[in-house]
Amino acid sequence: MKSKKIIYLEKLLRLMAVVVLARHNPRIVAITGSVGKTSTKAAVFAVLSSKFDVRENQKNYNNEIGIPLTIIGCESGGKNIFKWLWIFFKWLFVIIFPGYPEILVLELGVDRPGDMKYFMSFVRPMVGVVTNVSLSHIEFFKTVENIAKEKRVLVEALNADGWAILNADDESTIKMSQNTPAQILSFGQSQEATINASNLVYNYLENTPEGISFKLNYAGKNIPIRLKNILAAHYVYAAMVAAAAGIIFKINLVDIAKALESFRSPLGRMNLLAGKVGSFIIDDTYNASPMSTIAALDVLSQLQSKRKIAVLGDMLELGNLTEKGHGEVGQKIFETKVDIFIAVGERMRHAVERLVALGYPVANILKFDDAKSAAEKLQQFIQAGDFILVKGSQGMRMEKIVEEIMENSADRKNLLCRQTAEWQKKPFIKP
Repeated sequence: MKSKKIIYLEKLLRLMAVVVLARHNPRIVAITGSVGKTSTKAAVFAVLSSKFDVRENQKNYNNEIGIPLTIIGCESGGKNIFKWLWIFFKWLFVIIFPGYPEILVLELGVDRPGDMKYFMSFVRPMVGVVTNVSLSHIEFFKTVENIAKEKRVLVEALNADGWAILNADDESTIKMSQNTPAQILSFGQSQEATINASNLVYNYLENTPEGISFKLNYAGKNIPIRLKNILAAHYVYAAMVAAAAGIIFKINLVDIAKALESFRSPLGRMNLLAGKVGSFIIDDTYNASPMSTIAALDVLSQLQSKRKIAVLGDMLELGNLTEKGHGEVGQKIFETKVDIFIAVGERMRHAVERLVALGYPVANILKFDDAKSAAEKLQQFIQAGDFILVKGSQGMRMEKIVEEIMENSADRKNLLCRQTAEWQKKPFIKP
């Protein structure tokens, strides 16, 4: 339950954001979805910022406080009254003087019913993106249908001269095209999609992955796209959204392809890091849902390696689908032939149970209550050439494992998520 102070602060920041938007009238690209919002935002920013003055929300500024702060162009004042006073003076400066970004790219985090309606009460997007609909935050929505209904509020809010960019491969998402007056650009592997991708290839340099390449198909044109810094094939979806946004803003396909070469995964989202003793770490520790975990396991299965190790922490906020979601992850581990599975947390027992029932070797399963104990054991047996996927919900603090097994731990603040002093002070509390 929010305190009165927080509610008052949200209302004040909303009003301040309304004034800024009315003063400068930037074009807004709003992005929502159950999975892939942040990577999609980063890809869209990479393309649009190559031709325009663009601002995107930073850190986890995707909520009722973070969105207005992004619009104003400030960081949170936290508990410091003087920092909040500075935000007020910065706001005055912003509304008095010109020089505001031409485009805002905003990731909208929707955790509970009514969140999107609140955002649409002051954010008026020109472009609305829905990446997909899945089980994330189902604890608060109860059904996937309710999640879809909440996301749909974004496309319903678009005007007839606006654009909806929708995932053609996700049934719940593409059906939203029936609920908006806006023009539609669809994306996906489906041949029915306006923009689709084909011929995906993993690139290697001396047995080390060096990005992926694919062909982008649009309006009868085919153009090669090389994502030099991207390891995960499902990031192709983010690249397709970015291409769609570029097309809407009249950037030609060659320039879109060039801009995407600089696209990088956000911290903690499928980043390839050097591990100890010549191993490789796939750092996907920012968060986890069944859909994103299964996607990460798909990436692991595609890579050429001596051994594949999956270190997976509990997926939280699944409500009565906790057993089902973790069981599906266990099924995927079995199907992708992961060599060693390290389960972290109480809920991962459901994945373990599914694996054992399928005949996975019990000797290849290790179970731990927390990230620290898992990291201590993992360091004892990693080998050169191992590919180690590390993933889990934020509350499981799986980045602590990566800190212990990465080669260059001194550079963790630049390479890992949740490295601020505030996060580092937070003790692990078993969820």
